[in-house]
Amino acid sequence: MMACSCNAQLSPNLYAKSCPNLQNIVRNGIRQAVAKEARMGASILRLFFHDCFVQGCDASILLDDTASFTGEKNAAPNQSARGFEVIDSIKTSVEAACNATVSCADILALAARDSVFQLGGPSWTVSLGRRDARTASQSGANSQIPSPFSDLSTLISMFAAKGLNARDMTVLSGGHTIGQAQCLFFRNRIYNESNIDATFAASRKANCPQTGGDTNLAPLDATPTTFDNSYYRDLVSRRGLFHSDQVLFNAASQDALVRTYSTNSALFFRDFAAAMVKMSNISPLTASQGEIRKNCRVLN
Repeated sequence: MMACSCNAQLSPNLYAKSCPNLQNIVRNGIRQAVAKEARMGASILRLFFHDCFVQGCDASILLDDTASFTGEKNAAPNQSARGFEVIDSIKTSVEAACNATVSCADILALAARDSVFQLGGPSWTVSLGRRDARTASQSGANSQIPSPFSDLSTLISMFAAKGLNARDMTVLSGGHTIGQAQCLFFRNRIYNESNIDATFAASRKANCPQTGGDTNLAPLDATPTTFDNSYYRDLVSRRGLFHSDQVLFNAASQDALVRTYSTNSALFFRDFAAAMVKMSNISPLTASQGEIRKNCRVLN
C-alpha cells in the first residue's frame, strides 16, 4: 500500500471533546520517561518509525506474540526495540481519563513527537484518528525496515516504497541525532570501511571488539541526548556510526543536503517536522477499520 498524506479522516482536533486532556497526558508520560532515562526519547521515536514502515502507522509493532498470534517484536530489526512499557503506562493513564476512545497508534504518534521535543527538537501538529491493527507482519518487519547496513540506493528505494522521497529519507535519518546503537550494527563499519575518521574509529573500537560485545552501546552522534544537527556535522567529518548513515555523505546525491543541514539547524528542524508529518500519515486505518485496543499488547 502506498502512503497517502491526503487522509481527510485524520484530524488534529479529533479528541477535543472525547478526550480533552489527551495531549497533556502523553506529554507528561514522555517527560517522566525521558527524565528517568534520556535515551528513552530515541527509543520511542524508533518504535514509531518501525511501526509506520510495516502496514502503516497502526500500532502493529506493539502486539505481543502469543501461541496463536505472531507479532513484529521478534523480527530481526525489532529485537532491540524498547520503550513498550512507556507506551503501556501512557495508555493506562489515557484509558483512566477516557476509556476505549484513543488508539495505541495515535498515542505512539504523539509520543514520538513529544520525545523529539523533550530532547530539544522541533514540534509539529499530529493529526489523529488512526485505528489499531488487528494484524501484524513479522515478514514485513524483516523486509521493509531499512537496515544499518543499507547502501544509499536501497535506502532511497525503501523510503520511496512508503511514499517518502530522498530528501525525506535524509532528514528522517537525522533522527539518529539521538540515541545509542549496539556494536553488532556498526562493527563492520569501524573495522573494515575506509570513509571513516581514524580517531573516531579507534574510539569506537574501544567499546566494540571484533568478537564479542555485540550489545555494547555507542552514541549515534556526538550529543546523543540532544536533538540537534550534530549528526550531520559528524557525517561531514566522516564520523557516521552506521554504514547507512555515512552513505548519506559519501560523494553522492545527498552530500549537498547533508552539508546544508550541518550548518543550518533551523532548516533541519523544519524539514524534519514536515517529514515526520508525512511519515505519520502512512496508510492509517480509519473509520471502521481495525479497532481501538484497550491494551496495546493484545487484540481486544
